[in-house]
Amino acid sequence: MFYEVRVEADFSAAHFLRDYNGKCENLHGHNYKVYAHVRGKELNEGGMLLDFSKLKTALRAVCKELDHTNLNDFPVFDQNPSAERISFYIYTSIIELMKKEGLDLSYQKDKKSPVLFAIDVFETDTSRARYCVAE
Repeated sequence: MFYEVRVEADFSAAHFLRDYNGKCENLHGHNYKVYAHVRGKELNEGGMLLDFSKLKTALRAVCKELDHTNLNDFPVFDQNPSAERISFYIYTSIIELMKKEGLDLSYQKDKKSPVLFAIDVFETDTSRARYCVAE
């Protein structure tokens, strides 16, 4: 049993995929929608898993960094900024930002405090990639 909260943000960016052998090898863009999911077994003194605003602030900061860019310009994506790689990048970036704020959302077995469980990246309303931690 656990509680789960989700916040969302969006960004617009261009990219192309190497070795795709199709139309996505050409430069094109998406209006990405991103969901960040946090799970936990216990609520804090205020009856919350965590403050929505802290998670939203971190997610929006990462999306702002990506907004109106060519994602192929980011070395971390190795010239193939797939939705899967973008979801992992956003996950690790949020973990780092939250640690700077004194909140460790990284996964640890048997952890009762909140964990950043999943990042969903939608390229379209019908196409999503997810990075999530194992339980």
